[in-house]
Amino acid sequence: MKTWFHSWRAAIRIARRDAWRSKGRSALVLAMIALPILGVSALDLTYRSSELSPAERVERSIGAADARLKDAQTGGVPILQDPTGDMTAPAKEPGNGSWPSGSTDVAGAVPSGSTVLTDGAGSAKLTTVHGLLMTEVRELKASDPVARGIMTLLDGRFPEKGDEVMATSHFLETSGLSVGSTLSARNFDRPYRIVGSYELPDSLDADQVNALPGAFLAPYGKAVEKAGLPAPDTSVSYLVRKPGGFTWNTVQQINTKGVTVVSRAVLLDPPARSEVPLFQKGGYADYGSSSAASASDLAALGTVVGLAMLEICLLAGPAFAVGARRSRRQLGLVGANGGARSHIRAIVLSGGLVIGFAAAVTGTVLAVILTLLLQPVLEDTMGQRFGAFDVRPVELLGIALLAVLTGLLAAIVPAVTASRQTVLASLTGRRGVRRSSRVLPLVGLAAVLVGGAIALFGSLVSEQFVIVAGGSAIAELGVVAMTPALVGLFGRTGRWLPLSPRLALRDAVRNRGRTAPAVAAVLAAVAGTVAVSTYMASSEAENRADYVPLLPYGVASAFVPEEGGRDVPAVREAIQRAFPVEVTADVERVSVGNPGCARWDEGAGCGRYEVVVPRANECPLYAFSPDGSDPAEKYTPEQRRKMRTDDWRCKESASSGMYITDGGLLVGDTAVLQVLGVDDPATVKALADGKVVVFNRSLVDENGTLGIKQITDVAAAQKAADENRPVPGKVGSLPAYLVPGDKASYGLQALMTPATAKAAGLATVPMGVYVSTDRLPNSEQRQKLDGDIAKLGSAVEFHLEEGFVNRDSIILISLAVFAGLVTIGAAGIATGLAQADAEADLKTLAAVGAPPRVRRTLSGFQCGTVAAMGVILGSAAGLLPAVGLLLTQERVQIRYYEESLAQGWSGDATPPDLPIIVPWETLAGLLVAVPLGAALLAALVTRSRGALARRAAT
Repeated sequence: MKTWFHSWRAAIRIARRDAWRSKGRSALVLAMIALPILGVSALDLTYRSSELSPAERVERSIGAADARLKDAQTGGVPILQDPTGDMTAPAKEPGNGSWPSGSTDVAGAVPSGSTVLTDGAGSAKLTTVHGLLMTEVRELKASDPVARGIMTLLDGRFPEKGDEVMATSHFLETSGLSVGSTLSARNFDRPYRIVGSYELPDSLDADQVNALPGAFLAPYGKAVEKAGLPAPDTSVSYLVRKPGGFTWNTVQQINTKGVTVVSRAVLLDPPARSEVPLFQKGGYADYGSSSAASASDLAALGTVVGLAMLEICLLAGPAFAVGARRSRRQLGLVGANGGARSHIRAIVLSGGLVIGFAAAVTGTVLAVILTLLLQPVLEDTMGQRFGAFDVRPVELLGIALLAVLTGLLAAIVPAVTASRQTVLASLTGRRGVRRSSRVLPLVGLAAVLVGGAIALFGSLVSEQFVIVAGGSAIAELGVVAMTPALVGLFGRTGRWLPLSPRLALRDAVRNRGRTAPAVAAVLAAVAGTVAVSTYMASSEAENRADYVPLLPYGVASAFVPEEGGRDVPAVREAIQRAFPVEVTADVERVSVGNPGCARWDEGAGCGRYEVVVPRANECPLYAFSPDGSDPAEKYTPEQRRKMRTDDWRCKESASSGMYITDGGLLVGDTAVLQVLGVDDPATVKALADGKVVVFNRSLVDENGTLGIKQITDVAAAQKAADENRPVPGKVGSLPAYLVPGDKASYGLQALMTPATAKAAGLATVPMGVYVSTDRLPNSEQRQKLDGDIAKLGSAVEFHLEEGFVNRDSIILISLAVFAGLVTIGAAGIATGLAQADAEADLKTLAAVGAPPRVRRTLSGFQCGTVAAMGVILGSAAGLLPAVGLLLTQERVQIRYYEESLAQGWSGDATPPDLPIIVPWETLAGLLVAVPLGAALLAALVTRSRGALARRAAT
């Protein structure tokens, strides 16, 4: 044991001295290993610090209260909840199958003797320096000790009077206001003074204003209703402190009154899953908490870590070989003085151990320092404050050990190679004759064949992506194992090359021990890039083929669905100011009840309408069933498949597109047809003649009319729908004109003029505007319009049709750049080793009269040769996994398509077709630009004249 200890201590001391002497090489390897350790350690620190403890989550949620009680909106029906209060369900299934709704008395569920603090929430359009901003308004007495921890006061003080508010720092920054400014709301003349700024630790980018309970929401709602508009929705919960807290049994007792409870005691000490009745019901088991999800996450993490370590080993291995070659005389002296091969291996391995340890310490220390320095930036990026700065020594130690392990693995091959050299060869500098292994290429070939067969099986027979990925990984490792033999095959092309590239290729082939790892590193990086690029290019082609434009190219739409469309004129003017508008078409919507109701509002005084589909035009698979049963169950799978593909009533509507209104009905003139590209003269004439222009033939009955049902009692209509009864309402019929052919209408199902709507007794309100442009607006024009619309404070639904835009192009460019950097780095390492090995040859060339540029040219060709070999092999290896994954994905899509036809599900009746597209631009860049760039860079950084030779010490 003593001899073993002393030999390794000596080996480590020698390795440490060599690493200090060769600072450049050591820094290069240290950086390669330390950078991933820095990233992973910083990620671990950030994740653990942002992961709040149960106590921190409770404090930010309910402050110092023991519980938060809120209405489950089930009409007082007993409920079941999970321990966090996020999921609820009725304790018993209702007899009619409908979900219970309605409010309940939460205050009555508060235990006697408790301290209660109300927490109300709503929204309002607040005036800002720029215009209006939809903002959340929270009524909570933040200065009360019960609310401590929910809000963090940054400046000023808490509100103390009814006309005082405080605002989040993000709201003040967005609105242009500050502490001391006056704040008011639209349709509400009462002014408020901002006395403080605060932040929500869990939502730093929230736009919120805080007022005292009852000081804002109630008077604001009355003012809005007085203006003829629906009052905004508000909610109230109760922060409660009770002696003894709220146990799980107490929570379940309160649940019987239809009230949800978020309890401090339960969150800090949650009950077992078996004690939660909600989890015993079907449909409430989540995959995220299952062992399958954990196994999948661990497998993905292990794959990423393994590939990263392999890449680092392949890149760092040649660098350790550089050190071993430059220290071969020293290693020979060790052998001459009685050192065994194990001692030589220990010295080289100690180099990996020293560099790995230094990289681990450097990466970990830098990760801690950078995470502390960048904590405010990280918090702003995530939108939440850290809890305590959480350092997990065990996790950081495990990450650091990866660096040490990586360094040792990278030094294994150079250590074995150095130990095989004879003492005489090491002392004289002779390399001897080294034959490459004949077994390794055969093993690699077998791995390629087996991996290819597994990937082929996974793509053509199975539907498991993991089989394709696993087979492709095995095949790629086989190519890596065959790399030395493949490098030898490349050497056969040297006879047709000029002097410098022939010397570079011969040197790469004769020194495969340093060339093969660098080529393998380039191969791995390029293969991954080609695989991902091929998959993404094929997905892009599929998305381009499946893309359905919502509007004609260059046409914009802006809908204002709330407040009776009062801001439509302002929106139209803003678009006309910002965009190169060609044609403008105003549109209106049918309004039932209070004209100030929003499009989706079904509150008091608000109604809705339906476009009636005649019974004869209903698809039998989706037709109304009086008994509430699924009509598709009456047919066999073959009948359902035939209906979905042959019956026009069951096919996807040709008028698919954006959602406009219920039934897709709009009110407008012929300008709408012009903007949407409908230039049929008969259609234009029919609209002008007072007919309803219809794009969906299922809406027109046998008499050529369109039916519209006005529903004034929304509650009665909803009850009828829940009980599978016809919805009551007044039905009117209008003469219709069906647009011939399969003309795209971009979501517009029916269009009538304002005069036609008025004659039919239909009330209308402004809805929005369509505009066509003579050229696509640029980014500055878009930003100007966004700013003008934001000042209005309205919920404007804006869309500009730009055609299909590939959002993944930047990813493809990033992958190509990454592969290029790895290729140049690996080729540069191999070139550095080649220069160290070929110093004697270069001096010989200089002695026989070779010009100085030969040294620079040879270095460039050596680097370019390694890069070219790796890129060619990587491009071929990367196509296999991409093609396999695409074929597997297509099989999955076809299976779902056939199941949807057999079940009669709605959707596209067109069979899926996933193309396989090779990204030739990316391949061309990798095959040509990367090797050429690597060669030029190596030639530029290489000195033309080498150092003067000196006699080796004896």
